[in-house]
Amino acid sequence: MLLKDMVKKEYKLTESGVAELKAELTELKQRRLGIADKLKNARELGDLSENAEYHAAREEQIQVENRFSEIEQILSHIEIISEPKDNHSVELGNTVVLDNGSSRELTVVGSVEADPAENKISDESPLGMAILGKAVGDKVEISTPAGKTIYTIKKIK
Repeated sequence: MLLKDMVKKEYKLTESGVAELKAELTELKQRRLGIADKLKNARELGDLSENAEYHAAREEQIQVENRFSEIEQILSHIEIISEPKDNHSVELGNTVVLDNGSSRELTVVGSVEADPAENKISDESPLGMAILGKAVGDKVEISTPAGKTIYTIKKIK
């Protein structure tokens, strides 16, 4: 099979997720300039084989270039998550209030945008997959290393 015949992954992102990635690209472009200056200055110091500043700048350059390429790949294969049409069942882009004795509010997003620290869960995560398509009042059971947890969907926004 030729590479061009392979199915390309579509990355599901909200409009704000796309904006965040574009902002990160802009920041990475600025960092590139700073790294180029660091490399130039380190080269002027002479022998590169034992130049820690040069090696640190090269490592930073590799990390920045890898992330830059990753973001460009994602942005070239995106599917924008549109605003959910209704709040009758959980869809990508919905914010959901779950209860298992304590209330928890989560937004279901694509895997690229997922960030548990910001209460954004991936549609590919066990909890994300369990709540997709469910309605207010439905119960979902999630198996975790700590055991099983049952959540009740209290609200869909």
